[in-house]
Amino acid sequence: MAKNNKRRERAAPEPVVAQVDGGLAELIPDRDRPRAWSLLIDGAPQSHVDLDDPSHLDFAYQRRLGHIIDLIAPQGQPVHVLHLGGGAFTLARYAAATRPRSTQQIVELDAALVRFVRRELPLDAQARVRVRSLDARAGLGKVPDGWADLIVADVFGGARTPGHLTSAEFLAEVRRALRPGGFYAANLADGPPLTYLRGQVATAGSVWPELALAADPAVLRGRRFGNAVLLASDRTLPLAEWTRRIATDPHPGRVQHGRELADFTGGAAVVTDASARPSPQPPPSAFD
Repeated sequence: MAKNNKRRERAAPEPVVAQVDGGLAELIPDRDRPRAWSLLIDGAPQSHVDLDDPSHLDFAYQRRLGHIIDLIAPQGQPVHVLHLGGGAFTLARYAAATRPRSTQQIVELDAALVRFVRRELPLDAQARVRVRSLDARAGLGKVPDGWADLIVADVFGGARTPGHLTSAEFLAEVRRALRPGGFYAANLADGPPLTYLRGQVATAGSVWPELALAADPAVLRGRRFGNAVLLASDRTLPLAEWTRRIATDPHPGRVQHGRELADFTGGAAVVTDASARPSPQPPPSAFD
């Protein structure tokens, strides 16, 4: 009888593992949030998703990108967003939750990863999100001129961005697909001496007149490997509010722009298709 009266506690979810095209995919449950998961590919953290609250962004770089979604148009206004790189569809879920009726496209090369995420972390049936299993540059080429209000590049093969997604020619295609006044945001990863990051800022500066870069101060000073978010447009950026939000995040960051960003770039060369290389391999300690 005592056994029948004993309160049963819900078993904690267990990790879910699958082999995908890009390596071993793992969904690790968040012990603090009942239906939240982190996606890892070959041990490298890729995304965090809370199915109960898709407006919750756990990773610092995703919060910085989420702030951009908040600021690109008046609050609640539907927007057109193209996501190059899918992961667990975190930012598409965020845009759908915070800007209902938005129209979004995700381009993700790893078709097995797309199936895995759709099965284990299904999208809201009401979300207007189309997913294409294509190379990011090939998928970008299928987007009509001027379609997107925002293009987010968050493409990693394992833990490195492929070289053909780092060049001025690639960014010219991005600008073609943006409407006038649209925004480009990229998740970049680098460490000392920050050669790759400086080159990416210089390359974006050859395509857009307005740039800003957000990251942990230790990353910007070249003291450790980490993520930086680059924001670019042909119109004035929402710098004051983006800077304020990033400075008050749980993991505060710093925004550079103008002369400070030019000094950071330090005359780095523009990357072309002929000179492009993948982003640096993170050190083993990067994911500790």
